[in-house]
Amino acid sequence: MSIVALATGEPTCTLEDLQAIAGANNFAVKPGSVNETAFLLFANSFDATCEAVQSLPEYEDPRLRPQEVEGGERTFYKPDEKENPLNAFANKTTLRVPGAKGPLAGRTIVVKDNVSVAGLPLGLGCSPSILKGGTHPISTIDATVVGRILAAGGTIKGTATCENLSMFALSYTSDSGVVHNAWSPGYATGGSSSGCGALVSIGDVEDARKAGKDSRDYPLGEGVDMAVGGDQGGSIRLPAAYSGIYGLKPTHGLVPYTGIASLNPMIDHTGPMTRSVEDAALLLGVMAGYDAIDPRMSPESPMPAQVADYLGDLNAWVEEKEKQSEWTSDGAAKGLRIGILKEAFEVLGLEPDVCAKVKAAAERFKSLGADVKEISIPMHKQAAAIWTVATRPMMPHFIAGNPPDMLSHTLPGLDPLPIDQAFFDTLSNRNPAVVNVLMNAAHIQRKYGPALPRKAHMHVWELRAAYDKALEEVDVLLLPINPTPGPKHPAGTVKSEENPKGLSERIMDLFEPAIGNTLNTSGFNVTGHPALSMPIGWGKAKDEDVKLPIGMQVVGKRFDEASIFKAAKAWEVGGKWVDS
Repeated sequence: MSIVALATGEPTCTLEDLQAIAGANNFAVKPGSVNETAFLLFANSFDATCEAVQSLPEYEDPRLRPQEVEGGERTFYKPDEKENPLNAFANKTTLRVPGAKGPLAGRTIVVKDNVSVAGLPLGLGCSPSILKGGTHPISTIDATVVGRILAAGGTIKGTATCENLSMFALSYTSDSGVVHNAWSPGYATGGSSSGCGALVSIGDVEDARKAGKDSRDYPLGEGVDMAVGGDQGGSIRLPAAYSGIYGLKPTHGLVPYTGIASLNPMIDHTGPMTRSVEDAALLLGVMAGYDAIDPRMSPESPMPAQVADYLGDLNAWVEEKEKQSEWTSDGAAKGLRIGILKEAFEVLGLEPDVCAKVKAAAERFKSLGADVKEISIPMHKQAAAIWTVATRPMMPHFIAGNPPDMLSHTLPGLDPLPIDQAFFDTLSNRNPAVVNVLMNAAHIQRKYGPALPRKAHMHVWELRAAYDKALEEVDVLLLPINPTPGPKHPAGTVKSEENPKGLSERIMDLFEPAIGNTLNTSGFNVTGHPALSMPIGWGKAKDEDVKLPIGMQVVGKRFDEASIFKAAKAWEVGGKWVDS
């Protein structure tokens, strides 16, 4: 590596700076030596290069420039508890491109609060105290998916509450407070795309009330048609399952992640959360396709003009079935090959009732005419461990606000403070998972060094190959998602006059309900396979006479979302719920 130029001006680095820099690398430069003189010159030369870049104005790619919206100026507000009883909205707005006509015309959409929407705060579910300036930055760009939604005629209604730094599988760690399940306030809606799950499911709860199936009348607030969630370990699929909606983690690299806060590029995914299979297919078609910015995309990623017409293809498949008189309760799934993933029903923490409901849902495919068989993938039991060790060492890098190693568009204005005691004090009793990730990364480095994550990376390839091999025999794999129905929010997480910040004295009260939640989801984040959560039934909440949704996961070949949509749609011919 060369030096741009040797410094000739006044020194900006001292000998003390040089020794501190050397110490940070676990070595020392002998004082008074020729080496010390040379490396001090190199340090000053490097600092001059840094200052040259520091003096440049900020640059934002014009491809992410916000589109003009109706009314001109983009405005937002934070709704109060009366307007936002589930705490599902982070910020509300109404953004629509004048005259835009497209497949999303008339549809309302929210995006997770880690997605850039120009003119709105980027909240990340965290306290502004851990950011420089003590405030959440106002986004100056639109994430690629936001720009595409607006261009397709969609109406952005705001940002949805997400879990603190997107690092929790349930819905009680956001700095703004707990997010309530629309089907039963006080219970978890799943995380980290918790607000997305709640806002989309409001429409289903309202329909149940209109149909006389739910006589309760607690306030819900405004809902939306669709949402854009994020998923690094299950954060689209889990809230979809707990909320009784559809949530798709697409193939890694199918939908651009540009303009969205990252946890680790290897596992970053963004995708649709909707009330129907058709809407999931519709929104995916709008969002997908290469954007020439996101380094997560690959030669396999389709150009926008080559993105499949997911909804059109699904409808055409159904129409052909109807012509053949096969769109019936004994023929809708004819021609589909369904695999029931054996090891997924053996994971720790899976409640017997949930296990039985998902098995019954999977077995329904037999009566629908599909070829159904059990598939064994022994390595699935190691998937969560591989995901953990392969990805966790790099997460502190992104929590600290560092850019990835490959060229990408960073998030303007997002500048976290250094991780220190104040960071720990802010998060340890609100979302201890963030602190745990930092400690895990240090633990790996201290005890095992880089060899262990390198080994885990190689096993990611092995895990992908294991799933790929199974998917040669079947079109989709079926497995459980949420191991239990939504648990009750721990008492200490609910904000009150006595506990205004919603801090829990015992961090195990926070962790216990979430342990094992991602055992059946996280593996597909590292392997990149597409996975859909679909609602299939109801389960009883622990120690309570409360029924909450259960989801089933449908996993397909990479870049074969079409088979997932077909399987999910065919399943519905047998009834909306396995209980019915």
